[in-house]
Amino acid sequence: MDKALYDKGLAQRKATLGAEYVEKSLNNATEFSKDFQSFITEYCWGAGWGDETLPSKTRSMLNIVMIAALNRMHEWELHFRGALRNGVTLDEMKAMITQITIYCGVPVGVECHRIANRVLAEQGDEI
Repeated sequence: MDKALYDKGLAQRKATLGAEYVEKSLNNATEFSKDFQSFITEYCWGAGWGDETLPSKTRSMLNIVMIAALNRMHEWELHFRGALRNGVTLDEMKAMITQITIYCGVPVGVECHRIANRVLAEQGDEI
């Protein structure tokens, strides 16, 4: 493990997904999954998200669309929340969901709206 890359990834992961969520994921890792948690923190969040070529907002926008295309809606919700933290506006979210609906299909667009509405209602005036 590259400690510097892991630390960079951990900071980025917490900034995007929220420290509470990340700490829970790390603390709840089993003997079986703890190496995986280290791997995604170092590789995805350190090497990928830690590359400063693209800003976090742009990475969030890309993830929202790719994860929807893969129909991984649990992860989509997580990254929807992260995209809001990374400065993606609600108007940008609406536009992305329209693109998702056109290119991935109406059912996934409907599911994105369902999740977005629930998250926004939960967050209330935090947004």
